[in-house]
Amino acid sequence: MFSVVVCDDSLVARKQVAKSLPQDWQVSVHFAKHGGEALALIRQGKGHLLLLDLNMPIVDGYETLTAIREEQLSVTTIVVSGDIQPEAHERVTAMGATDFIQKPVNPDILKKTLIANRILTEDGETHPQSASLDPAIRDCYQEITNIAMGRAGDHLARIMNVFVHLPIPNVNLIEVSELHMMLSDIDSHEEVSAVCQGFLGPGVRGEALCILSDSSFEDVARILNVQGEVDDRIQLELLMDAASILIGTCLTGLAEQLDINFSQGHPVVLGQHRAITDIITANSLKWRRTLAIELSYGLEGYNVRCDLILLFTEDSMDTMNAKLAHLLEDM
Repeated sequence: MFSVVVCDDSLVARKQVAKSLPQDWQVSVHFAKHGGEALALIRQGKGHLLLLDLNMPIVDGYETLTAIREEQLSVTTIVVSGDIQPEAHERVTAMGATDFIQKPVNPDILKKTLIANRILTEDGETHPQSASLDPAIRDCYQEITNIAMGRAGDHLARIMNVFVHLPIPNVNLIEVSELHMMLSDIDSHEEVSAVCQGFLGPGVRGEALCILSDSSFEDVARILNVQGEVDDRIQLELLMDAASILIGTCLTGLAEQLDINFSQGHPVVLGQHRAITDIITANSLKWRRTLAIELSYGLEGYNVRCDLILLFTEDSMDTMNAKLAHLLEDM
């Protein structure tokens, strides 16, 4: 059953929020007096939706949002707070909150917010796409991605003769509108350049994004002994080379483990020297709900940041889960 965690240090506020939920909505409701208790419930799989106060003792709302992002916990968070400062709204949105509701909660506004964020349908039923990704499935995807990205990192390390820091894959089933949240740890003032490449296999399709921060180009050019001015043309060549290595090698590693073959489309430049939110917004119509796997590569001793994001259509998961059934059984 879909579960909701109401987190507030005030008993009165917790009851008021719970009473504001649609009366005919079939959900289980859990209560937390501070963020620590809410996180414990979410880790136990008892929180698909978190209605979160900001100002609380022990663990406040901001600390809770930070922990959710750092631990990659699968939960939709709507902040419920009396702090209506524009800065507070902007801060929690940047930290991963899906929406913001002012206290005291108005039942009609709460219902409209749940519908707008595809948690509740117009008929008052839990949206079929609101269920979080099963932990066993997430672990399975993380494991095969670990293997694939290791090959990509090794390829990159050999070409550049550097040590590549391999990230922990961030795996989530998300709405397209949430893509910017995945990248919220990129400096909001940092401009980036990005390439997109579609891929297709039997029952599986998706797109790969390779995003390189503009501050990385100088060091990448130095590593590859590029002489002369690193102008836009050179930067584009460096971006395309990095994308070719990471996307191609990573997809090959995944395809081998899924026992399928991917056909890759032509790479498309999404933009140069632009804010990451602009790039995602400009191309968001291409994707709907997606299984998103995020990888952030770094090179030791150099100021280089490269993000690789693999986006699989939700219906691709049926084929992928079937291919990985033996791993899921073991788990």
